[in-house]
Amino acid sequence: MRLGVLDQSPIREGGTAAQALAESARLAQHVEALGYARFWIAEHHGTEGLASAAPEIVIAHVAAQTSTIRVGSGGVMLTHYAALKVAEQFRTLETLFPGRIDLGVGRAPGSNMRYAQAMSHGPGALPLEAYPQQVDDLVRYLADAIVPTHPFADVHVTPAGGAMPEVWCLGSSLDSAHTAGVLGLPFSFAQFINGEDGPRAIAAYRRAFRPSTWCAEPRVSVGVHTICAPTEEEAVRLSWSRYCMRFRHGPVPSVETALAFEYSQPERDFIAYARSRAAIGDPPGVRTRLEAIAEEFTADELILLTITHDFAHRLRSYTLVAAAFGLDAAPEARPAAQQD
Repeated sequence: MRLGVLDQSPIREGGTAAQALAESARLAQHVEALGYARFWIAEHHGTEGLASAAPEIVIAHVAAQTSTIRVGSGGVMLTHYAALKVAEQFRTLETLFPGRIDLGVGRAPGSNMRYAQAMSHGPGALPLEAYPQQVDDLVRYLADAIVPTHPFADVHVTPAGGAMPEVWCLGSSLDSAHTAGVLGLPFSFAQFINGEDGPRAIAAYRRAFRPSTWCAEPRVSVGVHTICAPTEEEAVRLSWSRYCMRFRHGPVPSVETALAFEYSQPERDFIAYARSRAAIGDPPGVRTRLEAIAEEFTADELILLTITHDFAHRLRSYTLVAAAFGLDAAPEARPAAQQD
């Protein structure tokens, strides 16, 4: 089982965005040394708790401080941007770090609607229905394969002659799954967002899949909220910080703050449901849960999202999961020190 990491650059209570971004690079070095295959950076806007507003910049920062792990976006919210601009950004990244760049794209705003409006390029912005065409344009720009009838058939991505990054469609719905299949792209389903529709979405993706120049057969990864600790009790305790963050709308609180927070019954019900869909526990329990999710979703890869208040606990969680799965540590690499 190939394992990867989704990082949202969480800002802990009492910490700073600069610390969060520095920790993203340290985390990438750490999981590279442990044998993880990918390190993806999310795109989020308008949140006090996450520093991942510009994944294309963080990718360059992280790739420059690692040597073997694939680094990419999980993902670029393409509806905000011109396909050509994203293609040029990622052609540049692929030129700088050949063979190591992934471009995951999504259609969600990565924000609330107010921020989505501010991100829009003004009156006449493309509607959501144009997203499949945007993805097709993006991939064809990168491959220098724009069809002759396209209105911008004479436009070519620079720098010229660079290789194409690996492009993934990301999503948590059947619409995204269908788009990925029709365009012949790998598909990554965000199970940590939508725990119910995943198997149906993957089935829809496989039915719709058309082999393409860039992807000959269906490829599936699944994003899962994961916390691994020496005991299940400790893992559950650490998970309160992430769930409390959801309702406090701020930086990641300490476990003590999270446990003292006054949750409504609907909030407690949501936490119980979300925890049941996640992989939270000791190493054997987390491996069993992740393997069950991979089987349920017929996934080739799992992308793990781990948020805790203390950075050391995030490092430890990925270390324990790597050991549980017997990942091969990368040569010439050394895990980051497990300290704040």
